[in-house]
Amino acid sequence: MALFKRRTVGKPGEWYYCLKHQKVEEGPDCPAKDRFGPYGSREEAEHAMATARERNQEWENDPKWHDAPKDAPKDGPGA
Repeated sequence: MALFKRRTVGKPGEWYYCLKHQKVEEGPDCPAKDRFGPYGSREEAEHAMATARERNQEWENDPKWHDAPKDAPKDGPGA
């Protein structure tokens, strides 16, 4: 039996998007591993998944993260 219960960290007025329950929460109700945030407003938290998709798309298309196009031939043995 645990002597201390782990508490989520956060404050009222901070908004989170819970990935497990797919809902917005004020002050974290769920563990950090299951949420995005904190966000400054409820509206920002409501758009968390769209923001994540946009950022992923930007990173996938960022030339700093790709040395060569995916369809370019690879150099080296076995290529």
